[in-house]
Amino acid sequence: MTSPPLRSAVGRYPAGRQAFPHRDLTGIGQLERHEILYLLDEAEQWVELNRRSNKHHDALAGLTIINAFFENSTRTLLSFEIAGKRLGADVVNMHAAQSSVKKGETLIDTAITLNAMNADAIVIRHGSSGATQLI
Repeated sequence: MTSPPLRSAVGRYPAGRQAFPHRDLTGIGQLERHEILYLLDEAEQWVELNRRSNKHHDALAGLTIINAFFENSTRTLLSFEIAGKRLGADVVNMHAAQSSVKKGETLIDTAITLNAMNADAIVIRHGSSGATQLI
């Protein structure tokens, strides 16, 4: 399947700047103004895709995303799952209520397991500040 054309902004970064330097994004406090504007520009093209009748694109084809939710949030989980699938990723959802965390597995044990799966991206929702840095 051929992807619908979008403005070719993916992976582009303002002239004179290095590639987007942040591997992990847990907030915007560490970002500079031009980085925030870059992310907003990137998001805009995906809004255009979402308005189409054919919402599928292969930008993430062949990549695996794990959505690890340690606290319930139906809207957030569905948003990340739908976004990943629309962009062609293989999406796996992990709910802490149905995992070994419920039986006493530590967050570090879970992090080791998730990292061993070698996913391309892990989306985390956790109630404790700093939990994302462990994973």
